[in-house]
Amino acid sequence: MRVLMLTIALAIATPALAVQPNEILDDPALEERAREMSKNLRCLVCRNESIDESDAELARDLRLLVRERLVAGDTNDETIDFIVARYGEYVLLTPRATGSTLILWIAGPAMFLAAFGIAAVYIRRRRPEAAPDTLSDAEKSRLSQLMDD
Repeated sequence: MRVLMLTIALAIATPALAVQPNEILDDPALEERAREMSKNLRCLVCRNESIDESDAELARDLRLLVRERLVAGDTNDETIDFIVARYGEYVLLTPRATGSTLILWIAGPAMFLAAFGIAAVYIRRRRPEAAPDTLSDAEKSRLSQLMDD
C-alpha cells in the first residue's frame, strides 16, 4: 500500500507547466511554437527554470511577450532575438556560441587539453631512479670479506 501511495505521489510530483489557460493562443500551430520557445528561455527570477515551467510574474510576462511577437508575425529567430536584445544572452537556457560566449564554450575543453598536456609532459620528463652502478672486482671482494666476518 505504501509503495502504491509513493508511486502515485511521485507521478503527481512531475513539474507542472505554468502556462495559464488565458495565455494559450487560439491557433494550435502558433501555440506549439510559443511552447517550444518558452522551454528554451530562462526565467530571470527562478534562474535555472524555463519560463514554460515558472509561476513567476516575470516568466508570465515573457510568455505573453513571446505570444505577442508570434501573433505579430515574427519568426522564431526574430522573437528570440527581440527577447535577447531586451534581456541579454542570460535569458537563453542554452547560450549561443558567438562573441563573448564563444570564449566560455571553448574555455572548458581548452583547459582540459592544457592540463592533459602538462600532465603528459610531467610524466614523460620524470626519470626513474638510476639503477646503482655495478660493483668493481675490488668492491665485490671487500663486500664478501665483510659478509663473511
